[in-house]
Amino acid sequence: MTDVDKQRRRLVKTGGALGIGGLAGCLSSPGGGGGNGGGGSDKTNVGMVYALGGKGDDSFNEMAFNGVKKAKEEMSVAYDEVEPGGASEFQALQRKFASSKDPKYDLVCCIGFVQTDALKKTSKNFSKQNFMLVDGEVKRDNVSSYVFKEHEGSFQVGHLAGLLTTTDFSKGGGSTNGDKMVGFVGGKKNPLIKKFEAGFKAGAKHADDGISVKSAYAGSWSDVQRGKEIALSMYNEGADIVYHAAGGTGNGVFKAAKQESRYAIGVDSDQSQSASSYANWIVASMVKHVDTAVYNSVKRVANDNFDGGTTHALGLEKDGVEAVIGQKYSGEIPKQINSQLKKSKQAIIDGDISVPTDPKNV
Repeated sequence: MTDVDKQRRRLVKTGGALGIGGLAGCLSSPGGGGGNGGGGSDKTNVGMVYALGGKGDDSFNEMAFNGVKKAKEEMSVAYDEVEPGGASEFQALQRKFASSKDPKYDLVCCIGFVQTDALKKTSKNFSKQNFMLVDGEVKRDNVSSYVFKEHEGSFQVGHLAGLLTTTDFSKGGGSTNGDKMVGFVGGKKNPLIKKFEAGFKAGAKHADDGISVKSAYAGSWSDVQRGKEIALSMYNEGADIVYHAAGGTGNGVFKAAKQESRYAIGVDSDQSQSASSYANWIVASMVKHVDTAVYNSVKRVANDNFDGGTTHALGLEKDGVEAVIGQKYSGEIPKQINSQLKKSKQAIIDGDISVPTDPKNV
């Protein structure tokens, strides 16, 4: 993708009559995402405001896009989408969708916790507009909120990492080195991403309390080079496996894993598929079903069953999160490890294992 293409993707308008191009510093790019907003009164019109990092993150935003894409394929749904260039744009973009008359949007999907404060204001000012929010909670009758128990899914991939780092494992493009060490790379440091870190640490320690877990934050969702530098440092210190919760920055972790012939764990989507060029080194991913949240919310609106004022908490029990083995590692993980992962998953669901949400409590 050229620099011009990247700049054009900062704000995408896919059909319809949504007048967003006039925002300062933003460019419009018709037809960029395959949506067809303004499809007529017979269609359910959806507006998508993505999180920072854009659809090309092969992760969080991509999962949200997959959800609305599936809804379009299976129902009479049309959508328009925007990719903000900064957090300061969220409220204006939400308002643009909410105030549009042609088309009139039946649902505005706000992807990412960073949109929470903006949506509190927008939903109050547009009380008759339906909104859905991913990764945050706004307690209003016109907002359906979806939150995830990321710490539970992170515990599972942490448990896997802990079991592998204490095992002589050499499959795919990597191998373990005998050191009991794993790593975690976060994007920006905040309470949400700390849940990923806490769960991962707890899972690794559940495998063996003597495992060392290195943690660092890149301070960005889209700095691939910084992600690579951090992961390289961890691999060079002895880490066998590095898990990221860093959006597009995580692609740098995959680059480092490939370079050092070690392992990585992806996040949000099955990144052995969405970032398939690194499938030989992505042993697993902590899949967070943002796609399901978006799809279910759109379906509810299409069926005149919008559940505003409700907060959905999705964890291991409701398949909101799960540990997915990488496509190159299917059948390669030792049976004993798979058995232990199943036991810990059920123990979490049954309440026998309480997973912390703060790394300080691990």
